[in-house]
Amino acid sequence: MADRSAAETAGQRDTVADATLTVQPSTLRRLVREPLLHFLLIGLALFVVYDNLRPAAENKSETNRIVLTPGDFEQLAVTWLAQGRAPPTPAQMQSLVELKIREEVLYREALALGLDKGDTIVKRRLAQKMEFLIEGGSIDSDPSADTLRAWFQENGQRFLLPARVSFRHLYFSPDRRGENSREAAARALEQLAGKPGDWKEAESLGDPFMDRDYYGDRSAADLGKLFGLNFAQAVASLKPGAWQGPVESGYGWHLIFVEASTPARVPSFEEIEPDIKAEWIDDQRTQAKRKVYETMRARYEVVLPEKSGN
Repeated sequence: MADRSAAETAGQRDTVADATLTVQPSTLRRLVREPLLHFLLIGLALFVVYDNLRPAAENKSETNRIVLTPGDFEQLAVTWLAQGRAPPTPAQMQSLVELKIREEVLYREALALGLDKGDTIVKRRLAQKMEFLIEGGSIDSDPSADTLRAWFQENGQRFLLPARVSFRHLYFSPDRRGENSREAAARALEQLAGKPGDWKEAESLGDPFMDRDYYGDRSAADLGKLFGLNFAQAVASLKPGAWQGPVESGYGWHLIFVEASTPARVPSFEEIEPDIKAEWIDDQRTQAKRKVYETMRARYEVVLPEKSGN
């Protein structure tokens, strides 16, 4: 009875082992085909080779040791693969390692010679890295809706949408009409009294313009770039529905028919909630950077040159 029980147990172990053997080949085949595994194995092998075959360092101090870790090898390969290349061969990986070592050797020798001292570029780079470290500080990146609403109430003007206007214009060229261009525009305005903006005869009263005769949904900033600030401010003050002017631009004189105008407004919270959240996070990051810098700044005494009595 005991012999039979032992035999059954042994048979069960053999069955499990057989099942394991039937699963393992397919799993191994998938792993063998994985390029990333090839790369990791190559990197690990090269790391072991370097670790065991490098020359003895009896005469080297700790400060003169260049230690490469598996993480360094992984980073080298990740950078290589990020350029769209196939996994590096052992020879290519060895070249990457040598370049890494060369960079470290030259860096340390430069430090030993004091080449980093008084170098504006080095100072700026290190200061930039400190800025990145400060920015990496933890801030709340998932504020509640109530927090955002309260902040929006105090900072709504940041999201002000500028006034916009759509208008037609007739142009009167100083190049063609000389000093009489403004008077010509004023006379044309009398003929346009009560006429709609799309009156067909209107075009014959003015001169050809280098751009267009109609501008739709433009802000004062847009018009300022095209015609000048004074023109933009003048058009923004006109009421829709009638020919008005003359208005001067950098090109000459214009008669304006405003078809529609939209006043400046602050949008509702619901319209721009994602923008509010992004601005809130940026604001929190700015405040955090300022506080960290002020703490660091307080540790230093700044001595300025004395003012000359002359």
